[in-house]
Amino acid sequence: MKIALIGYGQMGHILEMVAQKRQHTIVAKIDPYVPDATHKEISEISVKEAQVCIDFSHPEAFWENLKKLLSLEKNIVAGTTGWYDRAEEAKNLIGNKIGFVYGSNFSLGVNLFYRIVEKAADTMKAFAGYDVAGVEYHHNKKADSPSGTAKSLAQIIKTQIPRKESIVYDAVNRKILPQELHFASLRCGSIPGTHKIFFDSDADTIELSHTARNREGFALGAILAAEWIIEKKGFFTVQDFFKEIL
Repeated sequence: MKIALIGYGQMGHILEMVAQKRQHTIVAKIDPYVPDATHKEISEISVKEAQVCIDFSHPEAFWENLKKLLSLEKNIVAGTTGWYDRAEEAKNLIGNKIGFVYGSNFSLGVNLFYRIVEKAADTMKAFAGYDVAGVEYHHNKKADSPSGTAKSLAQIIKTQIPRKESIVYDAVNRKILPQELHFASLRCGSIPGTHKIFFDSDADTIELSHTARNREGFALGAILAAEWIIEKKGFFTVQDFFKEIL
């Protein structure tokens, strides 16, 4: 498989390493800010050989990247987060012109964690004595807050526990309301991506946690998704992809 990497920062370098381990070829490394990138921008020339493009760039660059790759009819794995409030717009724009798969987290472990949290929340919905909340920790270079993974987890909990009618990500300078699901964020140093879910009662606390030791799990999932999307057309989520392989 011939791959173009859109964004060649730390994640881009790890994607390159994992892709090569799986016998794929990186034909373009596109990044305007990284000296060892092969190209500064997406163009007909820079992605000419690519069968699929993997975008781990920046939320502000996502829409321009999408429109360029769409015009060049290149299939996309989108690991960039921070644009999901316009997902329906992206879906309408893409249609069946290209294959497109996106997700807040392509890690196998995280997607297993989603399933565990979904099952746990479904179990706990009958026990009103247990409140539920979440917290996520990341390094201080992460561009978005809360993380896309945190948003996905919060939505899973909200769907499974009807008494939680809304999600609060910001600081709350008041009493949290019973119908609100609080999901907090912290950014510090080099903390690896960590997500925790708490079910708390007067008697005890049940805690579910996922911590990423490195980024190779994320990169492997993205490469597997590229292998999956390469001959497809349409708009897919990472959940669509993992339903077929798990």
